[in-house]
Amino acid sequence: MKLVQTHIPGYPRIGAARELKFALERFWRGEASEAALQETASKLRAQHWSTQRQHGLDCVTVGDFALYDHVANHVQLFGCEPSRFGFTGGEAPLARYFAMARGDSAHEQCGCGHNGAALEMTKWFDTNYHYLVPEFDESTAFELHSKQLLDEVTEARAAGHRVKAVLLGPLTFLWLGKERNARDGFQRLDLLDSLLPQYSRLLMQLRVAGADWVQLDEPILGLDLPNAWRNAFEPAYWLLNQSGAQLMVATYFSPLEENVSLACRLPVAGLHVDAVRAASELASVADWLPAHKTLSIGIIDGRNIWRSDLDTALATLMPVLAKRTGPVWLSTSCSLLHVPFSLAAETSLDEEVKPWLAFAEEKLAELALLKAALSADERVSGQVARGFAEARAALASRRTSARVHNADVAKRMAALACDPAAARRHAPFAQRQQLQRERLRLPAFPTTTIGSFPQTQQIRTARAAFKRGELPPAAYQQAMREAIEHAIRQQEEFGLDVLVHGEAERNDMVEYFGEQLDGFTFTANGWVQSYGSRCVKPPVIYGDVQRPQAMTVHWAQFAQSLTGKPVKGMLTGPVTILQWSFVRDDQARADTAQQIAAAIRDEVRDLEHAGIAIIQIDEPALREGLPLRRSRWDAYLDWATKAFRISAAVAADATQIHTHMCYAEFNDILPAIAALDADVITIESSRSAMELLGGFASFRYPNEIGPGVYDIHSPRVPGSEEMADLLRKAARVVPPAQLWVNPDCGLKTRAWPETAAALQNMVAAAQKLRAELEPS
Repeated sequence: MKLVQTHIPGYPRIGAARELKFALERFWRGEASEAALQETASKLRAQHWSTQRQHGLDCVTVGDFALYDHVANHVQLFGCEPSRFGFTGGEAPLARYFAMARGDSAHEQCGCGHNGAALEMTKWFDTNYHYLVPEFDESTAFELHSKQLLDEVTEARAAGHRVKAVLLGPLTFLWLGKERNARDGFQRLDLLDSLLPQYSRLLMQLRVAGADWVQLDEPILGLDLPNAWRNAFEPAYWLLNQSGAQLMVATYFSPLEENVSLACRLPVAGLHVDAVRAASELASVADWLPAHKTLSIGIIDGRNIWRSDLDTALATLMPVLAKRTGPVWLSTSCSLLHVPFSLAAETSLDEEVKPWLAFAEEKLAELALLKAALSADERVSGQVARGFAEARAALASRRTSARVHNADVAKRMAALACDPAAARRHAPFAQRQQLQRERLRLPAFPTTTIGSFPQTQQIRTARAAFKRGELPPAAYQQAMREAIEHAIRQQEEFGLDVLVHGEAERNDMVEYFGEQLDGFTFTANGWVQSYGSRCVKPPVIYGDVQRPQAMTVHWAQFAQSLTGKPVKGMLTGPVTILQWSFVRDDQARADTAQQIAAAIRDEVRDLEHAGIAIIQIDEPALREGLPLRRSRWDAYLDWATKAFRISAAVAADATQIHTHMCYAEFNDILPAIAALDADVITIESSRSAMELLGGFASFRYPNEIGPGVYDIHSPRVPGSEEMADLLRKAARVVPPAQLWVNPDCGLKTRAWPETAAALQNMVAAAQKLRAELEPS
């Protein structure tokens, strides 16, 4: 049997116990030094490499670690920090790094005219990870700063590891960026010729430093690329191959389709493909890839947490191994950044469901089992047999569990499918708008927030004590009521027009709902990185979904009782709950989305009956759910928008339905967003300086819009005039009568002082616009 090797494209970096998160936040608060932060980072890298070797990987992956974001790492690696920050070179690299990530108020306020707003943030392909968007213009120059990466290679080699370094490929790095303040006609691909020499220098340095391989991630090969980008690959890699380093191009997340031949003929030593998302292409890749090249097969799912069917994986691999004479490596489909660390930390996870799961460390064990099964080594045959038997038993348990399928849910889904009115509001928007304006009596440019307010230590302590059983239910209810009342009083003081209850009782916008729905289970430590130090703990959807009882009505009613101003009922939409969970893979995602939509529909009905006049159903993940290939967009958007409409259509015409979307490009799906038929949509737009609204203007979006006027992911507090300028930009492309005023996103991660200052400035900005542009 052919000798195979194992590796992974990348590993989670936040730490098994979120050590990096806490180290970062201590550093940002000034409670820890840079040396302490770097020491934590070094320890984590060493632990992650050791774990990879313990599970038999033939090389460890170096360069996948980042203090905030791996794309931002490349901005510094290639010395292309945007000139608008005004960096002189005298600043510490880490200070510049975090200025790009979090904003630089101090530098901006020095009077030199520089713009210290944080880099725009958007979704990493179709995942829930957010990356910082590089900015390019015709003056962008590249200068290699490789010390950190070379030091990491040295660290790994000193620990006795064989090293595979990983980088973003040059085409993907440029693709992920955007042109900002560039002259007409400039395209970021124009910079490739000046970028490639720096990559070549780095590859030579990595080879000299002892990296056995260099993995160059080019996931854009799975996209619908313009010809200019496709045609740039072969000459670019011909140049890079001259470095003498052993190069492996890695693709993932999507089939290669028309780029199969291109990927296979690139002048590199190896190719990694995603055999989970693009299983149907594996045979073609095995045929097209020259025999002397290494084929890396991503056979274990790096995006989801279900245990692998090892027998099926083996059956997939055997014909490929039989036809390939060249080297074959086994791997996860993509970086394990998107799954939690280990089931070993889960001591309270549902005992029936737990054996069905595999986190990052368990996926390494699955790779080891497949490698051993293919080795024909008698010394491990008993271990392999036991491992395969355990996997078969877990899969059989999941298939036959009575908890997975619910006859009542199936009956309701069939009824909804037969009722076209279930996904349609009663009256068209113009009629609803008139009824809502008569009911709400809001001023022009009405002000509101997206939903959450700061989760103080007091709130988190009370919630944690309640979950541990240390705080009686009555005491917990009182603590949350006090937090809600504080949020309401603060909003009244700021002068906001539409209030929210602040979501003090919610740990996470998806987990909170999942905890109250059938078909979900939860981890205690299943954290994954969303961006920077922000981690989320996605629920696990293992079975049919339904709502046993009301989830939010009590809190919304209490908040509304405290004020004469309207208070929004706050819900998370079905597509976002789906996208931000680990979803069952035994039925179509569309079916699961519709089950969730039916549950949210019940909550909308109950909120309305409780007197709540505005209900917000957040769908920030709608865009990220898009397939990466446009040919698959229509099918996805059809079921995704239908799921939203099912959840909202039960509302009466005088009840105003809001939705919120953030940190994604929306202009290419505006017809689908309009098809949601929400009365008001709030969107992220401040980091992009209202660029997103251009599409809303040309499309003539029919309903009301709240473009975010300040970035809540940065501690920076913009002035009222800055916000007013953004609103003026918005009013030039959207009729003022349709405009709302709000932040980019929820305020959960911010502190009260900066929140108060920003919202007071926001209200002042709205008042300026009312005086200047109030529609007649």
